[in-house]
Amino acid sequence: MARADQNSATRLAEWTFLWVLTVAVPAFGPEIIWGKNDLINLMAILISVGVGIGMIIANIRHIKRQDEMMQKVQLEAMGISLGVAVVGGIAYSMLDATTMIPMDAEISFLVMLIGISYLVALFTNLRRYKRKQIESFAG
Repeated sequence: MARADQNSATRLAEWTFLWVLTVAVPAFGPEIIWGKNDLINLMAILISVGVGIGMIIANIRHIKRQDEMMQKVQLEAMGISLGVAVVGGIAYSMLDATTMIPMDAEISFLVMLIGISYLVALFTNLRRYKRKQIESFAG
């Protein structure tokens, strides 16, 4: 991995870690630290959104620094996870709305589904493209 790619990956990891922390603050802060205070909750959520935007920008910059093959791998994995999120999320919501599942539909399950589908698609695409590279060099 080139030095510039390593730096952008490190920056993306830092932004992602910071965003996860800022998500935890409004999720657990009212119970542990400040109680029911709408102003503090709103400020914590707005900070999380701002850091989330920073993470998105870091992700875009990281992808732009990658070579064409890695950009294609990322694009396909993101497309698959988007499709899984929309189809799976709507199905999950309909299961909840029709009381076919015994619990409320929680966003955390959808986030896990997105993350898992992205990782599976990413690793599958990486293996497929590496296999194609090996075949093109061998043949």
